[in-house]
Amino acid sequence: MACNTIITIGRQYGSGGREIGSKLAKSLDIKFYDNELLDRAAKDSGICQELFENHDEKPSSSFLYSLVMDTYSMGYSAAALSGMPINHKVFLAQFNAIKEIANEGPCVMVGRCADYALEDYKNVLNVFIYGDMDARIKRIAQRRNLTDAKAKDAIQKTDKQRASYYNYYTSKRWGDIASYDLCINSGILGIDGTVDFLCDYVRKAEEHR
Repeated sequence: MACNTIITIGRQYGSGGREIGSKLAKSLDIKFYDNELLDRAAKDSGICQELFENHDEKPSSSFLYSLVMDTYSMGYSAAALSGMPINHKVFLAQFNAIKEIANEGPCVMVGRCADYALEDYKNVLNVFIYGDMDARIKRIAQRRNLTDAKAKDAIQKTDKQRASYYNYYTSKRWGDIASYDLCINSGILGIDGTVDFLCDYVRKAEEHR
């Protein structure tokens, strides 16, 4: 049975969320978007990709946010972007790219408030991947060749940025169980075990639609 679900994945840094998302997309034979989402937003908007990377999941000021949302509520357009601060342009282009990608069919999207952007879509499963701090420190220390102390600092900084960004641009709370359909501790099942669990969950959920 072909997968008809769009899966969004929020994740703590070091929880393996990106790897889980990539393997899940492969198992379900659907497209995967992480940095690819930034590539798409840059291409569609004509904005330099480096700007998307520099502003990726980083919070803005309340003043910028209010202007962004006012503009977004009036509809995204190239004309609307002209003369805006780059924070506005990046946010709007990314939000638009998420919706455009979702309109193209089932896929897995990681981060960038995709769950919030797609809150009106029927076929979306919003997942949050988390893990114990010790396990996350071990993963980041190995991946980035850091001491445990520096890995912990990187985790705390990145999680804080992601939380601030998410809490700011959505009406929900990052990491709060009420903000998602499913929250999973990847340390219990492991990466592959979590992927297998999600595959079964998606298929069973589609059977009951």
